[in-house]
Amino acid sequence: MIVIGADTHKGSHALAAVDEGTGRVRGTRQIKAEQAGHLAAVRWARSLDDERVWAIEDCRHVSRRLEQALVAAGERVIRVAPHRMGASRKSERTPGKSDEIDALAIARAVVKDGVEEFPVAFLDEQAMEIRLLLDHRCDLVAERTRTINRLRWHLLELCPEIEATLKRAALNQARTIDRVDRRLRSLPGARSRIAREQLAHLRQLNRRIDSLAHELAELVAARRPELLAEQGCGPLTAAILIGHTAGNQRFRSDAAFAMQCGSAPIPCSSGNRTQYRLNRGGDRQLNHALHIVAVTRAQHDPATREYLARKQADGKTTKGALRCLKRYLARRFHHILSLPPLTSTIEATPLHEPSQYDTQSVNTQIVGTAPTPMVCLS
Repeated sequence: MIVIGADTHKGSHALAAVDEGTGRVRGTRQIKAEQAGHLAAVRWARSLDDERVWAIEDCRHVSRRLEQALVAAGERVIRVAPHRMGASRKSERTPGKSDEIDALAIARAVVKDGVEEFPVAFLDEQAMEIRLLLDHRCDLVAERTRTINRLRWHLLELCPEIEATLKRAALNQARTIDRVDRRLRSLPGARSRIAREQLAHLRQLNRRIDSLAHELAELVAARRPELLAEQGCGPLTAAILIGHTAGNQRFRSDAAFAMQCGSAPIPCSSGNRTQYRLNRGGDRQLNHALHIVAVTRAQHDPATREYLARKQADGKTTKGALRCLKRYLARRFHHILSLPPLTSTIEATPLHEPSQYDTQSVNTQIVGTAPTPMVCLS
């Protein structure tokens, strides 16, 4: 079997094929990032070996179309995190950096650690929709924060007494915006006009943010109502878990899911001392969702407070006990996300498992369009 590493870019992709057992280079190729180039890449790969696996660097946006085309052609695809490629490139004998070197580093990272150690590409259309809506809402919230900061500086010059009465998140409410707007109508000048335009922009942002939150709540309730039944897991937190997981089937165990969440402890033992340190890797949005649930339960759930007290009695620090709780929550949410979703209007498209991979049943041409995969799972 060969492993084909792909270093993806906006206009072109570099490919490098190596033997799975030895890492010996079988061939390299540069293709354009378009349909004709994807088809040429599939034909080239099939001419090298009947059994193959594609290792694609899991980067934002640029690898989506290639992964989509490979899945449509029936190819087996795995995702390689960018930091794994960087570590592999440092061990290469060839100095420097190029697209071909990066593609070889991706392929040899898979050879070094084994194909089964990497997540299988899994296309989940509904999870992608939730992810896109969630990311769009986060962008709007960030834009609202920037607008509020600019507006408050103007209010400090125009109406310092009003600005002093505005509490945090007060401008997220329509009645507060109306009150400030009435006060600014009586003030002349360009600064007053700019401030009123920013108030109008805030009204629009608030409506769009609330509308997206309502839409996300409906999508989550229709797909994963079990998440909403968990204490501390609201609609937006559940949307993070669904959108950033992007198909729980790609994780072989709850330990792999915990590593993706950044809640799996990292051993740092030496001699007779057994110790673990904080995991700062993984998807930080998933880690953020687990942290929200953990803190909420620590404040309102008696059983959780008893669990944390027991961990601290065993010698854990407050933060260490909370990290143990987040590891338990990762196991719990992995189990929930493994359950079949209620809605199945758009079926997720898994790739072939190694034991089911049959090269004789694969079409020799790319026909049609595959479902759109998650654009980034870093």
